[in-house]
Amino acid sequence: MQRFEDLLRLANEARNRIREISPEEAYQLSQSGAVLIDVRDQKEYKTGHISGAIQVSRDTLENYIFELVPDMSQSIVCYCTLGHRSALAADVLQQLGYLSVSSIAGGLKAYLASSSEHKLAS
Repeated sequence: MQRFEDLLRLANEARNRIREISPEEAYQLSQSGAVLIDVRDQKEYKTGHISGAIQVSRDTLENYIFELVPDMSQSIVCYCTLGHRSALAADVLQQLGYLSVSSIAGGLKAYLASSSEHKLAS
């Protein structure tokens, strides 16, 4: 339980430094060419994800992001299940020098609840 509380505290601190966006804004950005990064683990990703999303777990993001998104000005939208891990991921990406990073407020659950048109890819 303490680990989750620590994660939540760190995510809330990160939210003060990042841009959280609505599910609808995330959808619009993805349609405009933003890179969607699902920071959940592979098992979670395989249960369903936003169409076109790249899976890079939060724990390995720093190892692969420069290969996946070499353009530091590319718009990136991070998400996870509830928005905690993606807030941390967005914070790290900003620290690495990425200029246009955001996290979906409320995560995948909020994205799916926001519109009947938002379906999961498998």
